Amino acid sequence: MKFPRLPDWVVYAAILVVLLFAALGRDERTDAPPPPPKSADPLGEALGPASPFDPSVVVDVPDKPGPAAGTAFSIARSGVWLTARHVVDGCARVAIVVGPGTGVAVNVRIDPKGEAALLYTEGGAAPLPLALAEPLRRGQRAFHPGFPQGEPGEASSRLLGRENLVVRGHGARTEPVLVWAETGRTEGLNGTLGGLSGAPALDAQGRVLGVTIAESPRRGRIYTTAPEVVRATLTNSGRRADATATGEQITPQNYFYVADDLRRELQVAQVVCLGDLGPSSGVSP
Repeated sequence: MKFPRLPDWVVYAAILVVLLFAALGRDERTDAPPPPPKSADPLGEALGPASPFDPSVVVDVPDKPGPAAGTAFSIARSGVWLTARHVVDGCARVAIVVGPGTGVAVNVRIDPKGEAALLYTEGGAAPLPLALAEPLRRGQRAFHPGFPQGEPGEASSRLLGRENLVVRGHGARTEPVLVWAETGRTEGLNGTLGGLSGAPALDAQGRVLGVTIAESPRRGRIYTTAPEVVRATLTNSGRRADATATGEQITPQNYFYVADDLRRELQVAQVVCLGDLGPSSGVSP
């Protein structure tokens, strides 16, 4: 039996519909852990200031960190980047990866009072805009593009509230952090988000709310620096936000693609620690 040949426009239309459904079907919750119990606080409530009475999360940091890899992001085209302190603290050599097997040497400035660290290179990528003074509300979204498990990837989350990070061991201190419930991640990414440390936590306007610093996989939690901690780090270094920087609108449906663009433009890049300095750390530019 011979079937009539379909017109080309019918074939193209069918392909377009399939692609559209595939794109819309990229669920925000792809491979994410089960959602944590809902907070007793109603969504949308304004988040108050940090308090010593906030719940605490304890982290033990070894005195001699080994080679590590994480994420960094540009905050000035002149070559200024932010990352998580523990990614680079104690490293003899640090590099930002700009291509396969290619890195750019980095000078590191550690903030002794916080989990944010500044990196300096000779020139850099377009900066991400900062929103460190914007009011925060429980339930608002954040998007975390970076290099989990050393590969390009990203996660999404909703804000639960504040906690105090208690660091024991190297760099012992207590500082306020934000805690987020993970709501989605890169398709096929299972297990730890290690390597996402240092990634920006971006709001729906593509602006930086903080630096991604830790996770609690069993609880489905992501921790970021509190905005005031990053503000203090920048103030102490004499740095200001780039008022001309602009971000891209981000949604649960497009954050995969926005993250790809940020990595492609090296606004978000992988940072690697090559060797350690021992107990003392920090290299000023």
